[in-house]
Amino acid sequence: MSDTTGLTGNDDPQSLGRQVVFVSPDEEILARLGYMQEFKRAFSAFEVFGVSFSIIGLFPSIVSVLIYAVPNGGPSAMVWGWFVSSLFILCIGISMAELASAAPTSGGLYFWTHSLSSPRYKNVLAWVVGYANTLGSISGVASIDWGAAVQIMAAVTIGSPGQSFTPTNGQTFAVYVAVVFSHALLCSLGTTVLARLQNVYVVLNIALCLAVIIAVPVATPKEFHNSASYALGNFTNLNGWPNGYAFILSFLSPVWTICSFDSSVHISEEATNAATAVPWAIVGAIGISGILGTAILIVLSFFMGTNMNVIVNDPIGQPMAVILFNSLGRKGTIALWAFIVIAQYMMGSSMLLAASRQSFAFSRDGALPFSRYLYPMNSYTGTPVNTVWFTATCAVLLGLLTFAGPAAISAIFSVSVVGAYVAYSIPISARFVFESTNNFQPGPFSLGRWGRPVAIIAVSFMSFISVALLFPTTPHTNASHMNYSVVVTGGVLLGSLLWYFFPKYGGVHWFRGPVPTIVESWALQAPGAFSPSGSRHGLPSGSPLRQ
Repeated sequence: MSDTTGLTGNDDPQSLGRQVVFVSPDEEILARLGYMQEFKRAFSAFEVFGVSFSIIGLFPSIVSVLIYAVPNGGPSAMVWGWFVSSLFILCIGISMAELASAAPTSGGLYFWTHSLSSPRYKNVLAWVVGYANTLGSISGVASIDWGAAVQIMAAVTIGSPGQSFTPTNGQTFAVYVAVVFSHALLCSLGTTVLARLQNVYVVLNIALCLAVIIAVPVATPKEFHNSASYALGNFTNLNGWPNGYAFILSFLSPVWTICSFDSSVHISEEATNAATAVPWAIVGAIGISGILGTAILIVLSFFMGTNMNVIVNDPIGQPMAVILFNSLGRKGTIALWAFIVIAQYMMGSSMLLAASRQSFAFSRDGALPFSRYLYPMNSYTGTPVNTVWFTATCAVLLGLLTFAGPAAISAIFSVSVVGAYVAYSIPISARFVFESTNNFQPGPFSLGRWGRPVAIIAVSFMSFISVALLFPTTPHTNASHMNYSVVVTGGVLLGSLLWYFFPKYGGVHWFRGPVPTIVESWALQAPGAFSPSGSRHGLPSGSPLRQ
């Protein structure tokens, strides 16, 4: 039997006195990590890539967050902010891809953290990463689906006579709830159906990007054409921060768009050849998004006109809708916008799929409240339907922040990035900080000696951006314009720590990290960097969540 990943656990099962037969190398790898195969492995390498790429949802995402780039630098911030950020984000993705190749499991980030950290800190760090990843995933669902709801209402505004319709916050929230729960229904389907849908999502997203790149230059009237010096060099600051910091705030557009690429990790247990497919899906999705996104934004900067105030403050409420309306006219914009809404809807579906798998893995290890109700698989679909609806319900509750005002809406977008970056940074750092104790063994995807410098760049960028995104939109703020990201992110992380250290019932008394689900497996006897720990019976002994 061959060890296809380079992971630890090279003991011959025959030497342990038992015959072990695995259906596939993927099942063998998962057994080495301590888990039995529960999902159907229906995702091909292209479909694994499709999950990350459709969640990035390039053009629909740019539509949703262009409002953060245009007033914080205008055309040059749109183009150069995207280009610079995408290079740093690629470093994050490459560092994550190395870990995903070594240990492809749905638990992903918190599993790696527990395996790579020192014995003294591994439990609490895994706990924090698990909750940060859960927060980032759920807020990712909320931000994507809120963007879909806003785009739907923008389409209604564009189609109304004289663009006279202005949706209320309550109307947009009602559409948002409908979008989230429709995604929950879709994600409750079987794995095979969800895998095949990714092919459609990828084709539509790429076609939409190419359509914009071609159509906008051809159709835009001459009065909206810009010179190269303006398109690539103009800096328009409308929010009042110093220019340097305004440019940094424009990074929210690319870092939110090219985010949640850990989604491929969370479907590792549903993918074939996961140790190779998952890391290349991460790197491929980031790389293609960086290139295509730069091309789209260069096109827009040349054909958006020069009046940034009008673009930002138009009653339509979407800078991209204004730009497209000026270029394509009412009918052309409505036609293209329909495909944008469809692509954004598909994007939310993939995000809920990945978020539900992350919640499933965390509940499998008993860390989420009501884990014993969340963890069971649905016998009919073979998917964790309970965690799908748990994630959707949490996203709806998080969406209530929208009633606190525009700043709170921005917080939903910021929280998804900050929560994700906290979860990304810790396992990437743990690999090198605790190098003397973790005995990390790389998988098929490895940077070799370049792993450390790339990881340093990645963690430094994430730390810097996480702090920057906690500041308010404008330097002169009040309660209604406060950045609520720090409240939501800090509240969840503080709450998770209080729950961990709670007397008698807190996680410190029973949480031991990933819980093996294989009983008497030879894999549990294989020592090394990613060997599992804890009880072998589903939930940790002593856990108040265990029956």
